[in-house]
Amino acid sequence: MKDGKIPNPNTINPIAGYDKEIYIKPTIKNKNIIVGDFSYIADYDFESHVTHHYEWNNDKLVIGKFCQIASGVEFVMNGANHQMNAVSTFPFYTLEGWEQTPPTQNDLPIKGDTIIGNDVWIGQNATILPGVHIGDGAIIGANSVVGSNVEPYTVVVGNPARPIRKRFDDELIDIIEKLKWWDKSIEEINSLIPLLTSSNLEKVKDELSKLV
Repeated sequence: MKDGKIPNPNTINPIAGYDKEIYIKPTIKNKNIIVGDFSYIADYDFESHVTHHYEWNNDKLVIGKFCQIASGVEFVMNGANHQMNAVSTFPFYTLEGWEQTPPTQNDLPIKGDTIIGNDVWIGQNATILPGVHIGDGAIIGANSVVGSNVEPYTVVVGNPARPIRKRFDDELIDIIEKLKWWDKSIEEINSLIPLLTSSNLEKVKDELSKLV
């Protein structure tokens, strides 16, 4: 183990003396935010990046393991949505003095839970809109606005975010998805690091295929 230390997912500050990068999981207080081991954000307060997350909608933000979230990223939840199937989108019911019965859930564009896979890299100042599902290993470019689902191991950029390429061929993607390295023990992951970080993808494909 590096420096004689074992990686600990319950450590808040995994870089000694640096408080602007935290493992997210041990800091979460909201029961509707679920984050896997070792996912981090380049900030000291993750929940401030989750906006319009109102208890009455009961929507969840689910983030997998080993995700890398840059500074300025925002997860916009369903509470940001206004009624769109009526003449006005103005939310009279939320403001004092106006006589409007709150719309039903069926009258609001509720998109469901937001789900981020494992080993996803979300670039600086990206915005993730309600109900989006982002697959394992995807990369979200800086300043992107993601309003639709992202396939595993796909790079998306722009506003609205559009896929520009797959990171690997379908065979290697299938091998990685079957391997699920992020679910393995710390010892197993440490032994896999030479393959997980190698740019010799043909060798990686050959070696990982023996493990699934």
